[in-house]
Amino acid sequence: MTTDATSGTSPTNSSGLVLYDIAFAPPYEENTCAPNPWKARYALNFKGVPYTTQWIQMPDITTVRRSLGLPACRKFADGTDFYTLPALTDSTTGSAIGDSFDIANHLQITFPDAGAGDLFPPQNLGFEFHGTIAIPLSERDDDDLHADYARFNANVDMAFTMHAQLMAHGMRWDPAYEDRIKAEFMRRTGAQSWDDLAIAGEARDKLKVSLRDALRDLAAMFQRDATGPFLLGGRPSYADVIVGGWLRMMSKTLPESEWEEVRTWHAGVFGQLHAALRERFGGLVGLEDFPSFRIVNPASVYLFRVRYMLTVVYECGGGLRKKPSISFQVSLIWFLVSLFWATQ
Repeated sequence: MTTDATSGTSPTNSSGLVLYDIAFAPPYEENTCAPNPWKARYALNFKGVPYTTQWIQMPDITTVRRSLGLPACRKFADGTDFYTLPALTDSTTGSAIGDSFDIANHLQITFPDAGAGDLFPPQNLGFEFHGTIAIPLSERDDDDLHADYARFNANVDMAFTMHAQLMAHGMRWDPAYEDRIKAEFMRRTGAQSWDDLAIAGEARDKLKVSLRDALRDLAAMFQRDATGPFLLGGRPSYADVIVGGWLRMMSKTLPESEWEEVRTWHAGVFGQLHAALRERFGGLVGLEDFPSFRIVNPASVYLFRVRYMLTVVYECGGGLRKKPSISFQVSLIWFLVSLFWATQ
């Protein structure tokens, strides 16, 4: 039902945090792309706290949430419960949190000064988008903590979810669960077949234009501070994470050519935001897996040594690159770190 993993973890995990994320096709760490779990993951990495990940197959989400004592945070139009992820458990406080926004609130309260600082700095978040969709979004009260961020989250979610058909067929599932997952999507949306969720040709082009136009006002907010790439210029916040979760989804599910289009929309603000979030809060494999930079398992030390040597061959062999890439630099860092811890 569940698969233990160490994505975004320290082997000691002194904070006692466990993130429950949706398992896509193996390797899960590479293909994970659900926007709300990514909001939680970015927030965890923002705070720089160690955590472990449990990968949950979609048909098992309801059972897992119930086992954690977490009610459904959404309902379908017919009133039935809609169970989804992420969820976070915190053994140090005995907490179980079942919504990405509540997870961010919990992290800010529990670790107010950790990592990159305040997730919710004051700012103007006046973006609005209204629509109707089949899959429900979480509803929050206006008196919620950080209500301005909550409203921003709801409007951003609506703008992207209204255009989620562009991404549906790009999701890659574990073959062992694929048929059950597709059947669940059909049930949720009322589709008669999986192919009904596909969109191509002129209809797809129109939906892309609609998404681009829907994001125009949002993009303008990122252009208010020319120092970028975040809404507050060089200072990231949870508002950037809210948008970044959806950009992660699009980067993994859209055809490559379409993703490149999105990256250039509106003076390239979304491409710049996606790249900045990846670099700072979890986009690079390795940094994401062990943000504490501590490797205590000897097998892991040798694994990273092998990874480094293979990267050297790729980067330097035949003069393929004149300047070392970011992945090469990260691998070099890991090699040096592994040498240090191997001697401890």
